[in-house]
Amino acid sequence: MTGRIEKKFADLRQKQEKALVVYLTAGDPDLETTRRLILSLDKAGVDILEIGVPFSDPTADGPIIQAASQRALRGGVTLSRILAMIESLRSVSDIPIVLFGYYNPIFSYGNEQFAMTAKKAGVDGILIVDLPPEESHELRQYTDSAGIDFISLIAPTTNDDRIRNISHTATGFLYYISITGVTGTAKPVIENIREDVYRIQRITALPLVVGFGISTPRQAGEIASLADGIVVGSAFVQLIEKNIDNENLIQIASLFVRDIKNALR
Repeated sequence: MTGRIEKKFADLRQKQEKALVVYLTAGDPDLETTRRLILSLDKAGVDILEIGVPFSDPTADGPIIQAASQRALRGGVTLSRILAMIESLRSVSDIPIVLFGYYNPIFSYGNEQFAMTAKKAGVDGILIVDLPPEESHELRQYTDSAGIDFISLIAPTTNDDRIRNISHTATGFLYYISITGVTGTAKPVIENIREDVYRIQRITALPLVVGFGISTPRQAGEIASLADGIVVGSAFVQLIEKNIDNENLIQIASLFVRDIKNALR
């Protein structure tokens, strides 16, 4: 059975479009707003959603996403509540959803229980920042059998042999980090991306999306032309933060992503 992520990339290839992947932190500013945002992003043309699970020590994230995690944690957001929110969405939205975060909340929840509950909720993939392929079996023995894709990261410093090892076991798509360092702190260099994307695509046929530092439609269109799609994360989280008390937050967010998606068509 073809999963939502695989089907989405196949549909986009047929339409000659690139994927827009958007990251948001679950529960920032609260889970009901997250739910409304997800539904509006789906209608605005977002192809895949990365839903960040807030964590107290998000070492790979810059200050923007760190602050969002802290706001969500102060609001009492937990992995259980996020999974329940996703399950409530599935009656009205079929958008592919990737849970993005760190291993500790999943380990505390229980790997087998997490896989069962995530599958039932309608989670399509997981991206665990601090769980490298070599150490992933204790979780993947459950998530793989549940049909949940294991999305892997590739950095500019990843050599060809490691790309082969990563892509051999990855499913869904590969996420290329366009800069070294944490999220939201630098702008990607197009020439560096072009070289690395070419290098990765010679090794694997898995869909490849590029993230970190993408914030404008023009930038998104230029980078997406090199790969299968792009990820907008910190820029979107920052938009939420700036409009957190604005009654038009949902509309503002929808217009932002619609402009970016138009640049990818």
